Amino acid sequence: MKSEKQVNIELLCLKIEKIMEAERININVSMNRYTSFRTGGNADAMVIVESEVELKNVLRLFSEEKVPHIILGNGSNILIKDGGYRGVIVKLGENFNSIEVKDHIITAHAGSKISAVAKEAMEHGLSGLEFASGIPGSVGGGVFMNAGAYGGELKDIILSVRAITKDGGKDYEVSNEEMQLGYRHSTFQENGDIIISATFQLKTGEKRAIATEMKALMDRRNQKQPVNLPSAGSFFKRPEGYFAGKLIQDSGLKGLSVGGAQVSPLHAGFIVNNGTATATDILNLMKLIQNTVFNKFGVKLEPEVRILGD
Repeated sequence: MKSEKQVNIELLCLKIEKIMEAERININVSMNRYTSFRTGGNADAMVIVESEVELKNVLRLFSEEKVPHIILGNGSNILIKDGGYRGVIVKLGENFNSIEVKDHIITAHAGSKISAVAKEAMEHGLSGLEFASGIPGSVGGGVFMNAGAYGGELKDIILSVRAITKDGGKDYEVSNEEMQLGYRHSTFQENGDIIISATFQLKTGEKRAIATEMKALMDRRNQKQPVNLPSAGSFFKRPEGYFAGKLIQDSGLKGLSVGGAQVSPLHAGFIVNNGTATATDILNLMKLIQNTVFNKFGVKLEPEVRILGD
C-alpha cells in the first residue's frame, strides 16, 4: 500500500504532466547522482525544465499547491541529508546552458557552467573571468552566492541578471547594485526568486595571455585542492580576519576522518568524500570541526555549502 505522501507526489506529478513531457518527471530520485558530494538521500521527485515558460508554469503550480522545491543547476554547493528531500527538485535542462557573446558582453543562461563561460570569454579575447575558470558551479548558483576565487568575485563583472519571481508570476531584470552582492551573498538568498541568466561586462584582452593566466590558476588549483575526490569546494565561509582552512589546520584536524568523510590532507578547507561517505558523515565531521575551532580560537565557522533535507 502506498503512503499518503507517495500518493500526493504522484498526483502532483500528474498535474506536472500537463506542463511537460512525462519522461522529464521522475519520482524518488537519488541525489548522489546530481550533487558534487556524490552522496545524500532521495528527493520525492525531480522535474527537468527546458524553457522559461515551463519553469514559470511549474513555479505557479508549486506556489498554488504549496510544494517545497529547490532549483538545481550543477549541484556543486549542495548537500542533501540522508533522510532525503520532501519536495521537488527542479533541474535546469540543456536549454538553460546557452552562452552568447556580443562585443564586450557575455550573457549566459543559469545552467551554464561558470568554467564554460570563462572559456568562451577566452576564445573571444575577453578578459575578466580568468579567476572563475576553475569554479565548478553553474552561473545561477554562482550569482546566487556571488562565487569567487583567487581574488575575484562575480560581482566585479556582473552587469545585470534576469530572474523569475518565486511564484512564477513574472520575469524581471535586476542590476548589479540592486542585488546587494557581497561575500557569498545576493538578494536572491532572501527573496527566493529564480535566476534565469546573467550578463557580464568584460574587457578586451589578448587571447594567449588570458589562456596562460587561466592555465596558471588551474594548475595552482589542481596542486592545492583535492580535485580528484567528491566535494563541494571550500566547505566553510571565510570568517572575518581569518582563513577557514588555516584555522582547521591549526586545530590539528587536517586529514581527520569521520566515516567516509575526511578533512582533505591537501587543503583543510575542503571536506571530501573518500567514496563511502554518507551525508551524516559529512555533517558530523562539520560539527566536529566547528566545535574544535570554536573551542581553540573562539571563531564560529559557518558552512558555505547549502544543507537541505531531513
